[in-house]
Amino acid sequence: MKEKSNRKSGRQQSIPLDSLKATRKLKVTGKMQQLARDVRQLADQLAVCTRCGMCQANCPLFAQTRKEADVSRGKLVLINGLIDQMFDDAKGVNERLQRCLLCGSCAHGCPSNVNTVEIFLKARVIIAQYLGLSFSKKILFKKILSNPETFNHLMGMVTPFQKIFFKKQDNPQETSCARIASPLLRHRNIVPLKETAFNTTLEGQNLRIQGKSVKVAFFVGCLIDKAFPNIAHSVVDVLKYFDADVFIPFNQGCCGIPAISSGDSETFERLVKINVDLFSREKFDYLVTACATCSSTIINLWPALLKHLDKDLLQQIEMLAQKTVDISWLMEKRFDLSSAISGDENNKKSITYHDPCHLKKSLGIFNEPRQVILASGHELKEMTDSDTCCGMGGTFNLQQYDISSQIGLKKAENIIHTGCSTVATSCPACMMQISDMLAKRQQPISVKHPVEIYAEALFANNKRLDL
Repeated sequence: MKEKSNRKSGRQQSIPLDSLKATRKLKVTGKMQQLARDVRQLADQLAVCTRCGMCQANCPLFAQTRKEADVSRGKLVLINGLIDQMFDDAKGVNERLQRCLLCGSCAHGCPSNVNTVEIFLKARVIIAQYLGLSFSKKILFKKILSNPETFNHLMGMVTPFQKIFFKKQDNPQETSCARIASPLLRHRNIVPLKETAFNTTLEGQNLRIQGKSVKVAFFVGCLIDKAFPNIAHSVVDVLKYFDADVFIPFNQGCCGIPAISSGDSETFERLVKINVDLFSREKFDYLVTACATCSSTIINLWPALLKHLDKDLLQQIEMLAQKTVDISWLMEKRFDLSSAISGDENNKKSITYHDPCHLKKSLGIFNEPRQVILASGHELKEMTDSDTCCGMGGTFNLQQYDISSQIGLKKAENIIHTGCSTVATSCPACMMQISDMLAKRQQPISVKHPVEIYAEALFANNKRLDL
């Protein structure tokens, strides 16, 4: 009767607080058990690590913090801890995994050949599926970045309003500083988006340049397209001069590294499929990029992280990965660079070169960009530790700017000590970081890509061709 009267009166019996906590704990425990099962798929790769500690000597982050959890060995222990269910909350593990430049320095110097970058990316994906992406990342990746046409249109709309928020500085790095005291922007020297992105010059059509020599497809990349379009124009100039047959698809997608580094495998897979579809429409000898990170992502990460796709699509991905080369490699291996430019002592510059981690450590390319610089008629001055990380690391720079700056300022000092007038590097992200650091030091040193330097030499000799 009592139970019946309670229902009639509309009252609900209260559940004891201890029971609610117990139920919640069971749900969390169940999720953690599922997370442990998902992470266990990495067990074979984790087992390769012998805990020797060689990664300590190579990690730029550990050199700053001296924390074991920041080095690869420490992160691998944390991932193993998830498998053994030593933690009841994955959020702290995820925060530690995010404190990584993904530069590959640890893997490059690992005597056991542990593929740490691949392991960390897979772990981030698994944990992101457990924790979920933040609202801002869902919008950025799933609604904007995953749709190249939307992304290009939105960036085109945003660019004219940069002057409201950023003030252009008078320096060789062509950076801007924030007009407002934003916590995110107040200490940064920003490389602004250019008024005319490279993709707008294609006018909605795939660009085809008929030539008689090597057949090349050009993967532009987001940063080059929008922040450094002159690099893309320089690539086209050089390819045209050497009579290459060039194919540049319109509305190319991002290579996917921002999405996968945040654990969004869905957007990563979508972007890869978009690009595979675009570049599979033509036959070519090489897929060339001028971005070290794009090259490394296409060659190493596309095939490694998408093995679950159907056989035909995976075969196309592997074929594109095998054809992908850096522009400096193509120029040095396939073109007679020295025949195109006659030396001019009056225009000779002192140039130093920074090795991007994703080019030298991931792909083994370091001599070719230097040969491009020398073939341009300039003097090459090597800096100390030219292959140490500049501290950019993509989203790491946004989330850990203080540490990123400490690493970057060391790189800036090494550049300054050469007495150069220009520092060259083959990665647009490195260019952004180095520009920021040199601007902080108020140094009159310009930052360029090797292909820009070579194209300028062609132009000086009145051999440039219009797009």
